[in-house]
Amino acid sequence: MILRRTCLLALLSLLAGCATPQPAPYRLTIAHLNDVHSHLDPEPVTLPLRGADGVRRPVTLSHGGFARAAAAIAAIRAAEPNVLALHAGDALTGDLYFNLNDGRADAALMNTVCFDAMTLGNHEFDHGDGGLKRFLDALGEGPCHTPVLSANARFGPASPLNPAVAPGAVRPAVVLTRGGRRIGVIGLTVAAKTQYASRPDPGTTFADEAASAQAQIDRLRAQGVDRIVLLSHLGYQREQALAGRVNGVDVIVGGDSHTLLGPATLADYGLTPDGPYPTEVSDARGRRVCVVQAWQYAYMVGELTVDFDAAGDVLHCGGQPWLLLGDDLRRDGKPVGDADRAAMLADLAPSDALRVIAPDARAEAVLAPYRAARLHFGDQVVALATRNLCLRRVPGRRLDPSRSTLGDACDRQPRVIAHGGDVQQRVAEAFLQQGRRFGGADVALVNGGGVRVDLPQGEVRVRDVYALLPFRNTLVRLTLRGDELQAALEDALDPIVDPAQRSSGGYPYAAGLRWHVDPNQPRGQRFSQLEIARDGQWQPLEPATQYRLIVSDFLADGGDRYATLATIRGERRLDLGLDYAEAFLRYLADQPGTPPRLTPPDEDGFSTRRFVDLQPSPEEPRQP
Repeated sequence: MILRRTCLLALLSLLAGCATPQPAPYRLTIAHLNDVHSHLDPEPVTLPLRGADGVRRPVTLSHGGFARAAAAIAAIRAAEPNVLALHAGDALTGDLYFNLNDGRADAALMNTVCFDAMTLGNHEFDHGDGGLKRFLDALGEGPCHTPVLSANARFGPASPLNPAVAPGAVRPAVVLTRGGRRIGVIGLTVAAKTQYASRPDPGTTFADEAASAQAQIDRLRAQGVDRIVLLSHLGYQREQALAGRVNGVDVIVGGDSHTLLGPATLADYGLTPDGPYPTEVSDARGRRVCVVQAWQYAYMVGELTVDFDAAGDVLHCGGQPWLLLGDDLRRDGKPVGDADRAAMLADLAPSDALRVIAPDARAEAVLAPYRAARLHFGDQVVALATRNLCLRRVPGRRLDPSRSTLGDACDRQPRVIAHGGDVQQRVAEAFLQQGRRFGGADVALVNGGGVRVDLPQGEVRVRDVYALLPFRNTLVRLTLRGDELQAALEDALDPIVDPAQRSSGGYPYAAGLRWHVDPNQPRGQRFSQLEIARDGQWQPLEPATQYRLIVSDFLADGGDRYATLATIRGERRLDLGLDYAEAFLRYLADQPGTPPRLTPPDEDGFSTRRFVDLQPSPEEPRQP
């Protein structure tokens, strides 16, 4: 018996020695961020944290800042062997840092990280192809030579980024090697939004995202590259839908929608994720795809881990986002005591998604001269906000429910849900005031996406105004009929109600004009009870009557799908040449008080008097 058992063990050992060894799974780690929008400094956040007595109370501390993001990416690179650092677009526009130096500060800070690739977002085109070229030149002055990608951007023949004059400035894809494996990274830029809501040069166009992605996937796989990352700036819902339209993608690192993903436990700290991190979906052939985003403004860095089998298929998606926090805990404006501090830091520790991390010293040194210039210019107080003036593009509960960085204080504010953003409404009033001052005006119109931040209660400084209105637009007066004005409003609503786009940036705010909106109605009937202010009275908008409309030159050129406005030319268009941020500064100066007081509109002060929520469409991508 013993002899038989010995022989059997020997035979099994021999057979095992003859078996073909299976390669170990390959793990790729991706550190990523998106939608920084020139927010290079840390900003305050209030979280409910447990003190020494075990009770959660609101505590304010710093979060984000590009130097903190640089430290987080360095930590991930130090801890893992096969790391890619990726930027999913919209590095630019949104803070005085950009306005003062045309993106050079953003480029300098990005060069402290040395991203392995960046895709172009729509806001990279806000100042034309020439503005993008200046940013890319600054990015190329550092030691990194970051590959900048967009598989669907087609630069026009006169563009300074046309491949004939700037070969390799923007590539469709790049192949990177980590741990002996080749990884293809393909860039995608949201097409319609960039074409119509930004300012690419005439002749520069954007091809279909899915078709462009598939062409590059097929090209790379034909070269034997079997691990594919889409570095996408399309938005969370559209990126999930995109995965099902293409074959052969493994990972989608996304941006554009400023989506917070993470564990449900973030709700303990007053944060509400829109989905899990990572989100798992399937490609056109049912293969697993990992989808991630990292919120916005360098508040967060994502750390995605992907395990591949020997054939290059995804076995497992894992990892977590890092919400980047400082340790400067304050309550009621004062530093917390030692006992509370220890308890609060211990309260943060169990969540992998909350990381207390010091800023990277080298990145801080690079930022220092830019910060000094920004502070000098932007620190002037120009108004006092008596209450929070909330940001919201679209009223209601469905289409844009969490735009504010002030959280529930704005997102659940009944006034904002019913009528939309306070700040957009005040900007429209500022434009009308300045239009009347410079030649006369009846109505002013603002696109919700052209106004970028809340104005929290307290002092309003120059830098806040340039963060609010960062695009360097100027004011234009258009003379048009009432039916043309209503058609322009309908133009703006088209991409908002289209489930394939769901682009909220064009939603209109007006001064001197008000309405009811039901987006469920057919085009031409979505706006009703349109009334215009004349001689101190509200009167029906008359289709054949001529009105003088103040808008930004961006909208006058047809931006954000305001196609009707682009047809108003010749003597019917007058460029006032007034910078739109300067128009708002002048408006603030005219408010009563010292410093001038700025208040939210009352219920009767909004252009949207009544809004009916859009009903879900059967073809709309479902939330996971």
